[in-house]
Amino acid sequence: MKIFRGFHHPGIARACALTIGNFDGVHRGHQAMLALLNSEAAHRGVESCVLTFEPHPRDYFAGALHKPELAPARIGTLRDKLTELARCGVQQTVVLPFDARLAAQSPQAFIDEVLLQGLGARYVLVGDDFRFGAQRAGDYALLDATGQARGFDVARMNSYEVHGLRVSSSAVRQALGQGDMEAAARLLGRPYSISGHVVHGRKLGRELGATAEGAGDGFRTLNLRFSHWKPAASGIFAVRVHGLGETPLPGVANLGVRPSLDPDDVNGGRVLLETHCLQWPADLGAEGAYGKIVRVELLHKLHDELKYDGLDALTTGIAKDCADARAYFASAHAPTNHTETRRQTTRDRI
Repeated sequence: MKIFRGFHHPGIARACALTIGNFDGVHRGHQAMLALLNSEAAHRGVESCVLTFEPHPRDYFAGALHKPELAPARIGTLRDKLTELARCGVQQTVVLPFDARLAAQSPQAFIDEVLLQGLGARYVLVGDDFRFGAQRAGDYALLDATGQARGFDVARMNSYEVHGLRVSSSAVRQALGQGDMEAAARLLGRPYSISGHVVHGRKLGRELGATAEGAGDGFRTLNLRFSHWKPAASGIFAVRVHGLGETPLPGVANLGVRPSLDPDDVNGGRVLLETHCLQWPADLGAEGAYGKIVRVELLHKLHDELKYDGLDALTTGIAKDCADARAYFASAHAPTNHTETRRQTTRDRI
C-alpha cells in the first residue's frame, strides 16, 4: 500500500475509487466498506484509495476550543490504522493534516480541490452518516448532486450490524472503556492490539523481583509508546506478543501512565504499553528486543491501573498480575493460540 501525507506528490494515482473517514480501529463495518471499495476500484480499473485525517477532526476542535473532554478516546495509533488498511487490500492511503484551513474549507471547495483536483476521484463511497466541509455543512445529497454534474459516481453504505448491534468506532471505544475485550474483538473482527517499536525505559522492571543469583532477571518489560494522550483502553491485561519469534508469547501488560512511578522518568507524561512476557526468549538476551516492531494483543482485562505504596508493593502487585495472567491462559476462556491472523512482515513494512 502506498502512503502519502497530503496529495501533492508525483507518485499519487491520477484516478481512484475513494472512501473518506477517520477509520479509527478499522472495525468490521470499515472492513465491509473497504471490500466494496476494492471491488469498485477493480471494476473501474483504478486504484482503491482511503482519505483519512490526522489529527482526528474532533481532536483538532477540542484543542482549538481548549476543551480536551471533546476529544474522542483513540482506539488505534496511525501505524495500526495504516497496517489494517493495508491488510484490507487498500492500494493507496492519503493522510491529510486536519488544520484550520481544512476546517474552514467549504463543502464545495473540498469536493473540487481535494476529491477531484487532488485525488482524481472517479467513485466516492461514504457511510450513511457522512458529513464534510466547514460546519459539517456538506452531506450525501450535495456530494451526489456534484457527482452527477461532474461525472463521478457516488455511493452510500448503510450501517453494518453484528447480532443486531451497529458496528461503529464509538461502540468499540465503549467496549474497550468497559474492559470488555471479547466484545471489542467481535466488533473489530480480531483481538484488539497495539504495535510499535520497543523503546528504552528506566529498566526498573528487570530489577523488581530479581533473584539473588542475578540482577536484571525480574519483570523485564517491552515498552511501546501509544501516540495519543487518551487511549480507549487502559489498565492491566493478559496479552499475547507477536514479533519476537515464530510463536506468540503470553504476557501481562500495563496500558496507561504508570501512577506508581514518578513523573520524571524517561517516559514521563506519555501513555505507555509495558508488557512483561511470561516466557522471555532466551536467545534475545537482556537487550535484544529494543528497536524491534512487536504487536501486543490485549485479550483480557485483569483490573484498572493501581497506585502502589512503594516498590515492594508494586513488585507484589506485578507478581499477582503474572499469576492471574497465567491462570487466564490456562483456562478455557483464553483464545486458541493458532497460526495467526496477520503476517508480521506486513506490519514491518509500515
